[in-house]
Amino acid sequence: MRGDSIAFVARPFFMTSPKEISVVVPVKNEAENIQPLIEEICAALQGKVDFEIVYVDDGSDDATPQKLRDMQAKLDNLTIVTHKESCGQSTAVRTGVKHASGRVIATLDGDGQNDPADIPALYDELVKDDAQDMLLMAGWRAKRHDSAFKLWQSRNANKIRAGLLGDDTPDTGCGLKVFTRAAFLDLPYFNHMHRFLPALMIRRGGRVQSVKVNHRARERGVSKYGMWNRLWVGIVDIMGVMWLQSRGKVPVIVPQDKA
Repeated sequence: MRGDSIAFVARPFFMTSPKEISVVVPVKNEAENIQPLIEEICAALQGKVDFEIVYVDDGSDDATPQKLRDMQAKLDNLTIVTHKESCGQSTAVRTGVKHASGRVIATLDGDGQNDPADIPALYDELVKDDAQDMLLMAGWRAKRHDSAFKLWQSRNANKIRAGLLGDDTPDTGCGLKVFTRAAFLDLPYFNHMHRFLPALMIRRGGRVQSVKVNHRARERGVSKYGMWNRLWVGIVDIMGVMWLQSRGKVPVIVPQDKA
């Protein structure tokens, strides 16, 4: 990510202490989905865990910036980070994680198709594990509400990716994932990395646990992604991740005997 890609960071005036969980949402031109999704996130987590919401506006040219400012005026736990220009979803996610204060990160797509009500269950599974920094909780959209063509291309892409990378993840494209901030920042960064988090976590010596989550039809706005703008970069990225896997070595730490 270029050093000048951040236009500004708007933090709530009264938010002074780190939170337990940060919900990171990358968006581009999702004005119609801003308020409904933020309200759902708050409803899902309020009273259950100390949380913040971090929105990364990836160069929107619609009313998204104003909608975010309107919501921040009502909330004391919403941070807005704005890219000067679009840098892509992976960079937006990484920007959000870097600006988050939470020990645990939950990521959501900004189109409203992921259900924030699923976050608590994934969070609970993560925090009860003794090796939280080595675990990725991955949402699995077992019953997807997408077009037949989109389902076909996703199903085949998952088969090819899983066969080549051995990540044993049925739905790596689901935007709903929960992990620790430390684990994410320890992964190698490259464009489109968000599609390969399971493989990257396994390469690090960690584990991936897939959990069935709700998936909803898009009600507002239009999809920013299609088959052809993902196909060729996906092939190149898979080859790159395979190269990383072949070069990676996971150190086994020997515990020291107490004197």
